[in-house]
Amino acid sequence: MTSNASEQRSAINWRVVGWGAAGLILLLPLVAMRLTDEVNWTASDFLFAGLLLGSVGLILELAVRRTTDRTYRAAVGCAVAAAFLVIWSNGAVGIVGSENNDANALFNLVPLIALLGSLVARFRAPGLARVMLGTAMIQVLVTVIVLAVGWSERASIWPREFLYSAGGFGGLWLASAWLFRRSANNQEGGRSAPQRSS
Repeated sequence: MTSNASEQRSAINWRVVGWGAAGLILLLPLVAMRLTDEVNWTASDFLFAGLLLGSVGLILELAVRRTTDRTYRAAVGCAVAAAFLVIWSNGAVGIVGSENNDANALFNLVPLIALLGSLVARFRAPGLARVMLGTAMIQVLVTVIVLAVGWSERASIWPREFLYSAGGFGGLWLASAWLFRRSANNQEGGRSAPQRSS
C-alpha cells in the first residue's frame, strides 16, 4: 500500500514537471517576442505548438496509464521525442533548406507512418519494435531521396542534413525499436511489470 502511494506521488510529480515544462516552452517565444524582433510568432504558431506539445503529453500520459513497464515507457518516450523533433524542426526551420522547401513535406510522413503502424500493432511491444525499426529505415530513405533528387537548397551542407535527419531522428527511432524489443522479451520471460487494469 505504501509502495503504491509512493508510486502515485512520484507519477503526480512527474506530471507536474512535464506539463510545467510544456507550458514553459510555450511561454519562451512569448517572452522572446518582447525582447527581440527576430522572434515573431502568430496566433497560429502558438496554436500549432500547443497542439503538438499537448499531443506529446497526452501520449506519454496514456503510456504511463497503460503499463508499469519502464522499458515500454522509455520506448514510447523515444518514439514521441523523435516524432516531436521531426515535426517541430520541420515547422520551425525546415530539415532541408528552409521551412518553405516543399521537400520537407516528405519528412512529415515519417511520424504519420509510425502512428499508423502503431495502431496496426495495437500498441503491443513486439509489433511496435518492428514498426519503429521500419520507421527508422523510412527516415533514412526519405533523407536519401530528398538529397539525391537535389531538393536541398544548399548542396554544400548535405552531410550535415543527412546526419541530422537520418542519424539523429533515425537513431531515436532505432532506440525506441530496441527498447520495445527489450520490453517484449521481458514480457515473454515473465519479468515484465504487469499491465495496468485501468
